[in-house]
Formats: sequence, structure tokens, C-alpha cells
Amino acid sequence: MEVFFQTLVAGVLKGGLYALIGIGMTLIMGVMGIINLAHGQMMMVAMYVTFVLFHYVGLDPYLSLLVSMPALFLLGVFVQRFLLNPLLRTESILPENQVLMTVGIGMVLTEVARFIFTSNYQSVQTSYSTATFHIGGISFSVALTIAFCFAGLLTMALFWFLIKTDTGRSIRATAQDVEAAQLMGVNTERIKVVTMGLGAALVGAAGTVLIPIYYLFPDIGGPFTRKAFVITILGGLGSTVGAIFGGVTLGLAEAFGATYIGMDFEDVIGLTIFILVLIFLPGGFKRWTKV
Repeated sequence: MEVFFQTLVAGVLKGGLYALIGIGMTLIMGVMGIINLAHGQMMMVAMYVTFVLFHYVGLDPYLSLLVSMPALFLLGVFVQRFLLNPLLRTESILPENQVLMTVGIGMVLTEVARFIFTSNYQSVQTSYSTATFHIGGISFSVALTIAFCFAGLLTMALFWFLIKTDTGRSIRATAQDVEAAQLMGVNTERIKVVTMGLGAALVGAAGTVLIPIYYLFPDIGGPFTRKAFVITILGGLGSTVGAIFGGVTLGLAEAFGATYIGMDFEDVIGLTIFILVLIFLPGGFKRWTKV
């Protein structure tokens, strides 16, 4: 039973971080109607920003959030304004051009990182990277617990922003009906730029808080893009609340799969759940959520 509860704790902590990654992608999906397949690569950029600040400036990874989140917000704004918006305005035989553009952006970000930092594995070792504490016989990773808390705070801040601010309401209106939002005076093109920036900033935050417990290399973005995509489908396209449930579900599935089946099957289990959801629950958790 102790193993069960230990696995449960690990799955929930990991799932909270996955939720933060998935919320960024589902926010972009809800407003623009496209899947950002450079999502994980943007997270990789934030991880390298944190790595540089730690090794060359001596800045603690969690303090690096003050740099990595604004930097990723600006990257998202640049990508949306100068690379995606021109495609959104163009009538094309292939409407998936925007998605293909995000694939290209992801490839460019990966190769630029490889050119600058090589393909070597890097790490950020802090005093708390491997530290643990115990509650009732259950072991908690200090770094993962702190990362989970940051993910929770950022998620609550996002919901406050979406519900209480004019810009947040405009984002929700654009996600629900673009034409109606335009008729109500919402500058939907500006909202799309802001949304891409927010999605990039959120996944950048996830990358920053993850780096004390993950090795870093240029291709790390690919697996996290897949995880974000699975979470988005699990939660229901465009549902931010659903993304939270999707992230926790994926985290628990991977944790229990690794414990009771084998570490080698961790990713396989997540993808199997993805296929089952597409077959039996194509709307994901969105049918039970509203935001």
C-alpha cells in the first residue's frame, strides 16, 4: 500500500506540471484553432535560458522565472505576429499551413540550440535537486514539490486573468466565437498575439521549474510537445480546466505504469490512453468543463 501512495503522490506532482504545459497549448488552440507543434521546443528554449542564467550569472532557477517567462512571452509574440498571422490572413489550398509552420519553427529552434550548445546533455544541479522530505512514510521530492506549487500558483493566476480582466474576457470571447468578438469591438488579431505570448510564457515557466530535475539537450522539446498534445486531447480542445484534468491523468498513468509495468512503458501508456480517448471519448473532459 505504501508503494501505491508513493506512486500516487509522484503522479499528482508530475501531473500538475504536465497541466501547466498543456494549458499553454490548449489556450493557443482555443483562440487560434491550431495545434502549436513547437510548444515543447519553446519550453526547451526557456530551459536553456535558465541554464545560462544559472551557470554564467549564478541565478537560482526559480528566480530565473523573472527572465524566462518574459523572454518566452516575447518569443511567442514574435512567432504569432510575424510568422503565423500572415498565414492566417492568406487563403490557402492547404489550411494546415499554420500547423506546418509551427513544425518548422520547432525544427529551427532545436537546430539553433544544437548549434549553440551542441547535443551534449546539460544539467542544473542545485542543493535541492535531489533533496527529499517525508510525510507519513511517503517521500516527496523537494524540487518536484516546489515546481508543483509554482505550477498551481501560475494556473490560479491565469484563471484570475481570464475571468477578471478585460483582456482575459476578450481571450475567452475570441475562443468562443471570433466573429461575434469582432462585432463586439474586440481586436482579435491583437488577442491572438497576446494568447500566443501567454501560452509560450506558461510553457517557459514549466521548463524553468523542471530543469533542476531534468537533463537538458536540444531534442528534449519533442517528447514534451507530444505530452502537451495528448493533454490537450484528453482535456478537450480549447478547455483550460480540461487541460488540468488531462495533465493529472497523464501524470498518474505514467507513474502507475512505470511502477507496476515498467519504466520502458511510461511513454507507451500515455499514447495508449491518447488513442483510447480518441476512440471512446473524442471530446475529452471538455463535456464536463466550461472554461
